[in-house]
Amino acid sequence: MIYLDNAATTYHKPPEVAEAVFQALKGTGSSGRGAHGASLEAGRLVYKARVAVSELFNVKDPSRVIFTSNATESLNIAIQGLLSPGDRCITTAMEHNSVLRPLYHMETKGIILDILPGDSNGRVAIEAFESAIKPDTKAIVIAHGSNVTGNVMDIKAIGDLCRSYGLLFILDAAQTAGLLPIDMEKHGISALCLSGHKSLLGPQGTGALCLAEGVVPEPLVYGGTGMDSFAMGMPGVLPERLEAGTMNVHGLAGLLAACGYIKGFGQDRIFREASELAKAFLDGIKDIAGLVLYGDFNDDLRTPVVSFNIRDIDAGELADELYERFGIAVRAGAHCAPLVHRTFRTEKQGMVRFSFSHFNTMEEIKAAIDALRTIGEEER
Repeated sequence: MIYLDNAATTYHKPPEVAEAVFQALKGTGSSGRGAHGASLEAGRLVYKARVAVSELFNVKDPSRVIFTSNATESLNIAIQGLLSPGDRCITTAMEHNSVLRPLYHMETKGIILDILPGDSNGRVAIEAFESAIKPDTKAIVIAHGSNVTGNVMDIKAIGDLCRSYGLLFILDAAQTAGLLPIDMEKHGISALCLSGHKSLLGPQGTGALCLAEGVVPEPLVYGGTGMDSFAMGMPGVLPERLEAGTMNVHGLAGLLAACGYIKGFGQDRIFREASELAKAFLDGIKDIAGLVLYGDFNDDLRTPVVSFNIRDIDAGELADELYERFGIAVRAGAHCAPLVHRTFRTEKQGMVRFSFSHFNTMEEIKAAIDALRTIGEEER
């Protein structure tokens, strides 16, 4: 199988990630739930993972790294825990449902939602954000990189804007964490929401919410934390206040190893190699008759994602054919981003998305190009 669906989850992981999970399965107990060796080893492992994540994203205090099951949970904690009835929030039409659905839910609770439209390339201008700010605006919630178009937002400009107006900046970095530099302080991020299983190269079921100093959401989940057991509410200290229930220690062992791999291999190198493969792929398919591309391909900074359609071929049919005939795994459909498809008027056809990893090879890219050319030349 040629796996080119890395925006959904990275399939090829560093070998040390699998080994770390295996070793944790053999030798750890429940973090914070005992004073015996297995529990203490789990606690040490979780702390090391907190430190590793904090170093990747410049979180000064590792206790402000909250572990979750994925970016969706992180976004729900941030959005539901920081916004209140009467607050106004700005987002865009380029968002994943992990941003949109929590915001829609909070609309039913009384927040006011302003959704900025995208242009013909799926771009939203920085000026549009400033124009949308009103006296009751509380937060801006956006994705750093679109999971459909590969477009990347200027988070430094958004962070500066939030600082100027005293707004919360909640960032969905599911597509960019591990690929692009993200600095909590430099970029003025209030709440950084991460998935461990995408470009961070960790296991599924891992994620993180990194919080700026002074930003403490209300808990989303209530339960045991291993401390203050007689208190009726959640502890007042982080990270325990937002981490109810048993930790995914085995997954976090893998995430810790993945952070070590990224640091050693080099994030810039990972991004450069994946981007070179995406560009080679784009160059190889762009003259296929009837090809329609979605996104801004003139921008030098974009994630290694290429989404397109060929004539009126249904995206799901094309993706299925790629896998059944050529063994190429890609993603087709709406990509959990309905407003993106309304922007491009692809609600019925969907799109085919190829997304690349530095673990892919140029031989795989050439095979994918040949497969698409073969399909494109066939009569339908």
